Amino acid sequence: MLKIQELRELIKLVDHSNIDEFTFESEGSKIKMKKNKETTVQTVVENKAQAQPVAPVVTEVPQVAVQPAQQQTEQAATVATSPAPAADENLHKIVSPMVGTFYASPSPDADAYVKKGDKVKEDSVVCIVEAMKLFNEIEAEVNGEIVEILVENGQLVEYGQPLFLVKA
Repeated sequence: MLKIQELRELIKLVDHSNIDEFTFESEGSKIKMKKNKETTVQTVVENKAQAQPVAPVVTEVPQVAVQPAQQQTEQAATVATSPAPAADENLHKIVSPMVGTFYASPSPDADAYVKKGDKVKEDSVVCIVEAMKLFNEIEAEVNGEIVEILVENGQLVEYGQPLFLVKA
């Protein structure tokens, strides 16, 4: 007989595979698993003099998210009107050196290290990225002025994700 943990692992394996149906028999125990897929069953009936059994035709119907036209237009307008600050080649990107949580200040009640328009030096601390309970101070790496802050306080950031744009 399978243990609960083994059964859970088996379910996960079947769920993440392309198998639709799975049967397992061992020592008199039988386990049968089937995936639920949304399908449309279509039966074709032909009028003939002799009645013959007809096999159903099964067609998978993919699910498509449909957005209202107004929402699509609003999204297109947002994309069209958003400025492209990265187009300016003179801007330096301060990027995250690791995956973690971005913090703009040393503590929740303290002021942010930098704000838009602040002047920074190479060794100026601009933020903290917390990873695995370690708080890593991120330095500007360049002399210049903060043009834009690209992330929100408390936001998860990826390795190499731009955090600030600095005009050198």
